[in-house]
Amino acid sequence: MSAQAGEKPDKNKPDGRVKIVNASVILPSRVIEGATILIEQGRIVAVGTDLTTPFEGARVIDAAGRYAAPGFIDVHCHGGGGYDFSDGTVEAMLRAAEMHAQHGTTLIYPTTASCSNETLFRLFDTYRKATVQNRSGAAFGGIHIEGGYLSQEMKGGQDPRYIKNPTPEDYNAILAAGGDLIARWTFAPELPGSEGLIEELARRGIQMSMGHTSALYEEAVAAYDAGMSSITHFYSMTSTVTRRNALRYAGVLEAGYLLDGLYVETIGDGIHVPEPLLQLIWKVKGPDRIVGVTDAMRGAGMPDGPTVLGSIDDGVPAIIEDGVAKLPDRSAFAGSVCTTDRVVRNYVTKTGATLPEAVQIMTLTPARLMKIDDRKGSIAPGKDADIVLFDDGINVSLTMIGGRVVYGK
Repeated sequence: MSAQAGEKPDKNKPDGRVKIVNASVILPSRVIEGATILIEQGRIVAVGTDLTTPFEGARVIDAAGRYAAPGFIDVHCHGGGGYDFSDGTVEAMLRAAEMHAQHGTTLIYPTTASCSNETLFRLFDTYRKATVQNRSGAAFGGIHIEGGYLSQEMKGGQDPRYIKNPTPEDYNAILAAGGDLIARWTFAPELPGSEGLIEELARRGIQMSMGHTSALYEEAVAAYDAGMSSITHFYSMTSTVTRRNALRYAGVLEAGYLLDGLYVETIGDGIHVPEPLLQLIWKVKGPDRIVGVTDAMRGAGMPDGPTVLGSIDDGVPAIIEDGVAKLPDRSAFAGSVCTTDRVVRNYVTKTGATLPEAVQIMTLTPARLMKIDDRKGSIAPGKDADIVLFDDGINVSLTMIGGRVVYGK
């Protein structure tokens, strides 16, 4: 059976043998043109230009010279396609995941905002149900909690009613309800009680990120030493140089630049972080420590016009224009409407990154951050067959997850 990249895929086809031919395969360091990828039972078994392995009965996909990249991994996303993960319905989670798959995302970490514990617990239940039903969208990698334990001064669009200091009673109740669903947690490390939270999350192997924070440089260093390995949406709600009693102090931004091992998230829409700052981040951190994210809200993939930031029931009115969501009075941003293909495109066009480098920040680097690079993040034998085909303009034509095509046009 042969299928061109432009044909409608069979989304319910069971895993088996798949052979992608005539592909320009993007590896971390280079591109191999005219290559073949052999896939069996959802895993890559071989990649190369002179494969002689018999592969009888394989479904053949002709890439027709298109690029074949590892599937994009988005560790920070609130929704898309007119839906938000905080809407609290299975349909919202599935439709948002489907929209992002159309832009090359194969693994997504549904992200919360500051809310009541009751709302958070409902999201856990919805996530469990949606995971079972998710057949045509980006796979769910776990929940990213962004909210609750944040700096009031750096809350941004977070609901101030639900901002609080961490206490063992509170975070242990959340951890008990969420179990192993919680993969990441963004919080402000300077808050009273954060040391205990860091210790508990480190014990559980949950990735921790500094965000919405007023921390001084020294506090950021201490948090990094204790196990916080990244900074959430670098430059957005991130402390920088301040004066206290006439003295000047560095902040979390400076820690991001000076601590070589610290990963930095960047919203890659080219708007939240404008081109000169993207270039500065690229120059200092490079592809091994930059994690591209969308931080998308429900407006991602939607046309210009009215939208809502947050849940559909009690969210904040917003408007989409100029490639971003804004408050109706245009006084501030109201969220990102970015997609992962746009992140890769912007890094190529705005920073001077090579295509393999730009792809890395959406694939291998986030996989390393989340400690899943043994099976995700690159096209290599033994890894999951999460693969995206796109053209020179990084327009996605096919998305494959675990050897199964979930999107093609």
